Amino acid sequence: MIGVPVSNVAGIGLGARHGVLAKGAQMLQSLSEVDTVVFDKTGTLTTGHPAVVHAQTLSEDVLAWHLAASAERESSHPLAAAIVEYARTTHSIDIANLPAVSETHVIAGKGIVASVEGHHVAIGNEALLAAENIALTTGDNDTNEWKHQGLSLVYVAVDGQLRIIAGIGDALRPTTITALSQLRERGIKHLVMLSGDGQATVDAIAGELGLDEAHGGLLPQDKADFIKQLQTQGRKVAFVGDGINDSPALVAADLGIAMGNGTATAVEISDVVLLNSDISKLPTAYSIARSTVANTRENIGIALATVLFLFIGLFAGFIYMASGMLVHEASILIVVVNALRLLRKKLDGGQVRKN
Repeated sequence: MIGVPVSNVAGIGLGARHGVLAKGAQMLQSLSEVDTVVFDKTGTLTTGHPAVVHAQTLSEDVLAWHLAASAERESSHPLAAAIVEYARTTHSIDIANLPAVSETHVIAGKGIVASVEGHHVAIGNEALLAAENIALTTGDNDTNEWKHQGLSLVYVAVDGQLRIIAGIGDALRPTTITALSQLRERGIKHLVMLSGDGQATVDAIAGELGLDEAHGGLLPQDKADFIKQLQTQGRKVAFVGDGINDSPALVAADLGIAMGNGTATAVEISDVVLLNSDISKLPTAYSIARSTVANTRENIGIALATVLFLFIGLFAGFIYMASGMLVHEASILIVVVNALRLLRKKLDGGQVRKN
């Protein structure tokens, strides 16, 4: 039956035209059935270009910033780049002549541990401090206020002593709020955010976005486990992420959606890619998927109606070999034209509509 593949090809082509890369027809079918979308925070709902907003140095010397910049330069995490840039601009540290790093260990969902010129440097969240048996002290500033501002807290410890606390902000993508609103309008019932940041930080951002659920302090496997829990409730779940840490969740979800400018691993294992990391393409992708499935069903209906007509005509005696072939070929032309209608449709606020 030619009607199904031509509808799928047209739907994939329409998606590509509008910055949505679907890796096969089944991905569109799965996307059309989604009722719950789960988001990673950093680089997905936010720009992925964080900067240090507040910083507290718990010692008089600047050595801690040199060591922190050296260790963080070994990491590809967006928060690491913020630490390095702050050290360069605020403390005038020469990034080209940083102390040598002899050993690094990236701990998924927690941070990084490094050996820098004989110093043991640990940089990450509260979970990393706990794993390193480092006492958490906030010094003079109330870092709880930073959390309520939606900032991510990064702690720097040197030789087992907390030396720096940084509050790092990552602005929401300009189109995030609109995209989430359009998803609800299209029929998505449940919007969730998962993050490795502290719960207070996550709650602040979730409140601004009006999400149904938001959970912080999660490791990569915790995100995958949460998705599996949603699936046991009968939900069809799509996960949207951009980093290596999102890989378990992308695989666990019914549909994995990657931001186009994310890591190569995330893009490779995902089912759908939003080109240019444009979150506004997500409601567009959902609308295209539903329109493609509807068009496929129309073509199946046309094909079945044609077969039924031919059978009736054959037994009634008004359909013969030549006329039967003509009707069959005409039905093929009709389903092809019907599929091509998808390519002529325009998108209005993420909603597919006719010209």
